Amino acid sequence: MLAEEIREYCLAKKGVTEGFPFNETTLVFKVGDKMFLLMDLESQPLKFSAKADPEWSEDLREQHHQITGAYHMNKTHWNTISVDGLKPDFVLELIDHSYDLVFKSLTRRLKEEILKN
Repeated sequence: MLAEEIREYCLAKKGVTEGFPFNETTLVFKVGDKMFLLMDLESQPLKFSAKADPEWSEDLREQHHQITGAYHMNKTHWNTISVDGLKPDFVLELIDHSYDLVFKSLTRRLKEEILKN
């Protein structure tokens, strides 16, 4: 997968914004002002960090050498995923999971506001 494909997929989700809050090469996607994905645009192969359920994270890391604890993030809740060698559908599933976890953590009012738009 290419960075632009991941970007378009993320932006198609309800309430998602993008920006470069840390530097000019790390693209951050948020829902309700909470991060759900960080993508290093200069990494080769392409890598991004996404949130994941801690139990699933353990399984993912054991089953896929492309998935590790996220650098500079809470490794219990965040993984870094190298897309090289992973099926696109699986990459999208990891993105969906991260978005859903963060969306569920939002206040009821904020969730309703996002769904309304």
